[in-house]
Parts: sequence; C-alpha cells; structure tokens
Amino acid sequence: MAAIKQAVEPLLVLPEAPQAEVNFVSSAQVYGGTFQLFNVRFKERNAKVRWVSQPWKIEEWEKLVDKQTRFLYTEMPSNPQLACSDLQALARLAHSFGIPLIVDSTIATPALMRPLAHGADIVVQSLTKTIGSSGAAIGGAVIARHDLTSRHLADAAKADYAVWLKLWPARDSGPCLSPYAAFFLLNDLRTLRIKVEWFSKNTMTVADFLAGHGRVEKVDYLGLPSHPLHDLAARYMRMVDSEQPAFGHLLSFTVKGSARDARRFFDNLQRVFRATDLGRIKSVATIPAISTHQQQGDEGRRLAGIPATMVRLCVGGEHPEDIIKDLDQALNKI
Repeated sequence: MAAIKQAVEPLLVLPEAPQAEVNFVSSAQVYGGTFQLFNVRFKERNAKVRWVSQPWKIEEWEKLVDKQTRFLYTEMPSNPQLACSDLQALARLAHSFGIPLIVDSTIATPALMRPLAHGADIVVQSLTKTIGSSGAAIGGAVIARHDLTSRHLADAAKADYAVWLKLWPARDSGPCLSPYAAFFLLNDLRTLRIKVEWFSKNTMTVADFLAGHGRVEKVDYLGLPSHPLHDLAARYMRMVDSEQPAFGHLLSFTVKGSARDARRFFDNLQRVFRATDLGRIKSVATIPAISTHQQQGDEGRRLAGIPATMVRLCVGGEHPEDIIKDLDQALNKI
C-alpha cells in the first residue's frame, strides 16, 4: 500500500485554480486496500475515482476518461477475481490523453509479466507476495519507465519517476523498507522464476480438480481454457525466458450453497494454511468477503464481483495431490 500511495499521489495534486473535479479511472477489481484508498482516502482529497467494472473491455475505459483524468490504473491479474486488461490498448488510451498507465502486477510477478514492455508507465508490486515467498518480510516496489507520459508532472519528475519518488515524496512521508526486510526479500527473489513455474503447474492441477468437483459452483483460473479471459491472459503472461504461457499460483472458486457453507469448508481445511497472505511457499486460502475485501461493504464487493461464497486459494510448493486431498475432505464436510 505504501508503494501504491507513493506512485499515484503526486499525480493527483490539485491545480492552483481547479476548474473541474480531478479524477482517475481504475478497474474495480483490485485489492481491498487499493479499493479503500481510492474510494475513501482520495475522495477526502477531492480526487474522484471512476470505476471500471469490466476492465477487459476497452470501451468501458474510453467512456470514463476526459481532460481532467490524471491516470489509468489496473491490476492484472486481479486479486481475487483474476480479471485482466488489454495492457497495450490501455496504454494507447492513456497516452492519447497525455496521462500514465499504472499496473499492479503483484499476482503475475516479473517472472510472468513485464508491463513496461507492453506500454505501461508505472508498475507497483507487493514484495510481500510471491517474491517474498518465505513470509519473513513485508515490502513494496515502484518501477517506472524514464520519461513517462504525464501532463501533470514536472519534467524532473517524469525523467526518472522512481528515483524522484525516492528522493522527495517518499523521503518526506517515510515509507522506507528496513535493511532486515530487504535482506530477506532479495534472498527470496533469487528463486522467483523457478518458484513461479512450479507453483503454476501445481495450480493448474488443483484447478482441474476443483472444476470437476460436485460441491464447487465455479472456478476462476486463467489457465483453464474455459475461462473467458484465458486467451487475453495468454497474450501477456509468459515465463520470462520462454514463449510458453503460464498463469501463476492464484485461483478463486465459489462453493455451492451459502456463506455459511463456504465458512464450514474453510474451517475444515487442515493442510492449507488459513490466512490473508498469498504467494507463500505453502498453500494459503481465505474468504475475501470476510477478510481482504471486507471493508468494501456489500455494494463495493458486488461492483468488484466478490460473492460471500468465494474462496481465494494460492497454491504453493506442496505436492498437488496433498492439496487436493485436503480440499476434497473439507468440501465433503459441507
């Protein structure tokens, strides 16, 4: 959240004589903390978010952008819904208005997707997730292209935005990573590529199992050919040293029945770790409606497509059959 706030806040500075409401356009399918920052905190500063409920449709973005828009923001894939955007089309739209495209690619990680290569201007990344798979440290990162597109930043800021953030806004507000955390994150980063490939294969196996289970209503995993965004995701999500698509470690599924049934399943998990974290070496599950996205309220979750029966599962490095056995026994106790 420190990385997201630092990346977007300088772009929302109000003009000396504001003529119209400053706005920015964002996918509604974002991390719960991002939703709260955009929907509440920035509204307090007279910056209005305009939500896109179907971020894979470029026309949904086009109708919301105007001369007062400061940036476009998307999360790809989103957590937990796995929504995708056409990054190249979004970058063209943003640049046609002289504004930057910002992408949160935490779930994909740099091992699967490099948004700057597709036209994005700024990338934010939670280092806590996947990159820090040991779970020993918390951190975030901002990566920006040089000479990024913005009608609202000074030339010095646009020339090297990431360094400018570090030297000025971040210095003043102090969201600094400790050396201790940096040590753990750099150590975990060295094995990122092999872990993401391994996790992706495991997740595909688990997704296939869940898709055929009688107590599961729906499975959202971009690796499933039946997923409506499979082809779009395959265009952008590829292993860094390969042309082979890979779809990462995150999936979500909805349990047949009620919110109480979903909770009964969740409480009966034995091997899968029950927590709000993700991207760990061990598999982790949560119910977003009562954890990561609880603060959005019912209306916000409906906008983002997060039902009370949705379970988010991040598959780790265990043998997939062990995870499947645990899921099966918990589902059968509903």
